[in-house]
Amino acid sequence: MELGVSMFATDYAIQIDELAREAEARGFESLWVPEHTHIPASRRSPWPGGDSLPEEYWHTYDPFVSLMYAAAVTKNLKIGTGFCLVIERDTIAMAKEVASLDRLSGDRFLFGIGGGWNAEEMEHHGTVFKTRFKKMGEQVRAMKTIWTQDEPEFHGEYVNFDSIWCWPKPAQNPHPPVLLGGESSYTLQRVVDYCEGWLPRNRQPELVIQGMADLKERAAKAGRSMDTISVSVFGAGNDTKLLDTYREIGVTRCILSLPSQRSDTVLPLLDEYAKLLN
Repeated sequence: MELGVSMFATDYAIQIDELAREAEARGFESLWVPEHTHIPASRRSPWPGGDSLPEEYWHTYDPFVSLMYAAAVTKNLKIGTGFCLVIERDTIAMAKEVASLDRLSGDRFLFGIGGGWNAEEMEHHGTVFKTRFKKMGEQVRAMKTIWTQDEPEFHGEYVNFDSIWCWPKPAQNPHPPVLLGGESSYTLQRVVDYCEGWLPRNRQPELVIQGMADLKERAAKAGRSMDTISVSVFGAGNDTKLLDTYREIGVTRCILSLPSQRSDTVLPLLDEYAKLLN
């Protein structure tokens, strides 16, 4: 089982290039960043993580820009979005961003995605909360068409375009793995239907453990081998017993959370996490 780290890359935290170099030097497999274009000031949508939304949610850098910066100063460290809010992005432009980052990083990109929780935020981008997952499914399928075909076209309810030319194609063959966040049975079915990985959060470990069995059953029913589906637990803590449990049930990687703070706070914690690599 691999270990990665994640952090909200903000304008007041350790610079993403420094974090990337330090993570790679310590032997971590991957570095992940989340995404929010903005947070509506109304704050009508409740935050699933608690009562008070941390300010890092509206101070994040664009994930593709920050990950390109991280890739430029490292050689082997994988870089991932956790989670990219695809439903807030233009599909064709996003397909090019993913392909560009994957090629320029030397096929190191892991495309973690999610449907989002803030209804007002996505509505500002023209997405309806109730239909966001239908839109997301079409977007993923359309991007895969763009990545793998010379003259792709796609005709759906939310994504619609005639034959186009769009290069570069991703470095990874056939494309970077798409990892879907969430813990529900609906999420697991979507993973089987059109993704290459499951990206559950660590908020309720029992849901991850139960979900692994469910995912295997759904994959078998669909005729998919679990060798084609990775499992990356997002936000795992410094808990060796739990990490051992995840390793035993076949989790591919655990992603340890770092606070969006300066170097003097983040680097000592990174050192503590590094002890888990031994």
